[in-house]
Amino acid sequence: MSDEDDRVPATAEDQAPNPVRSTFDRGVVWCARGAAWLVFIAMGISVFEVIMRYGFNSPTSWVHESVVMLVAVSFALGGPAALAGNQHIRVRVLYDAAGPRLKRWLDRFNDLVTFLFCLAMSYAAFLMFWDASHNPFGEWSLERSGTSWNPPFPALVKGMIMLALIIMCVQSFIHMTQSFRGKPATATPDDKGAQ
Repeated sequence: MSDEDDRVPATAEDQAPNPVRSTFDRGVVWCARGAAWLVFIAMGISVFEVIMRYGFNSPTSWVHESVVMLVAVSFALGGPAALAGNQHIRVRVLYDAAGPRLKRWLDRFNDLVTFLFCLAMSYAAFLMFWDASHNPFGEWSLERSGTSWNPPFPALVKGMIMLALIIMCVQSFIHMTQSFRGKPATATPDDKGAQ
């Protein structure tokens, strides 16, 4: 048996080009890897709650709300991560049947609609966060959960949703600019070295 026989055949995933389109997207992906640990932290404190509740008959008042907040933040930050890695859901019936020139125009249209959508959603998230962070007199006052622990998690989660949408707005603007300059939306094996 030669050394060539011992090599593992490359999978399609190994040969796939990097879908990240900009330096900003690379930064988002890097930050998302850190934010992914929020789910692990949520799992850890859930285990702590189970041990305290059933092992020591001493339930906590803070675990449930903390877990909900951590998971909500990780979901919110998943949007920019999916957009950065070009891993969002899309229906490609028309796109796959189109020629290269039409694909470029479809990419431009898609990036324009994505930017406009993210811009509108960022504005809506700002209004939602403003209401959650200010009282009717316009003074800073974070919305609280209303439980016995009463943390300001509702306001913080709404702030993270707003931040995630603003990040997606910047990403989609960069993608739209790239599309109108002629850079393809998805890398092909030919332009793998150009990235």
